[in-house]
Amino acid sequence: MDIRIQSLKFDADQKLINYIEKKLSKLPKFYDEVSKVEVVLSLLPDYENKKVKVMVDVPGNQIVVERHSDKFEKAVVECVDVLKDLLVKAKEKRKEP
Repeated sequence: MDIRIQSLKFDADQKLINYIEKKLSKLPKFYDEVSKVEVVLSLLPDYENKKVKVMVDVPGNQIVVERHSDKFEKAVVECVDVLKDLLVKAKEKRKEP
């Protein structure tokens, strides 16, 4: 699985990148055909100004989840939680005759 992390208008530190990679590396447990994951980190002008957008490529589909929070780590965890459910649904749909 290929993980790409992009930070817009700021430089993400290595600790944050490692944290994101660790969390996302668990996704293939829910759908083993995940081929690529792209993460876009950006800062917004409002209070919960950390935005995380995760795009997961699975056969025949792309799943996109976006979350805003006061911390990138918190937003990543929320994205992964939603992605787990979506990946399980996508896997079940694929297995239907």
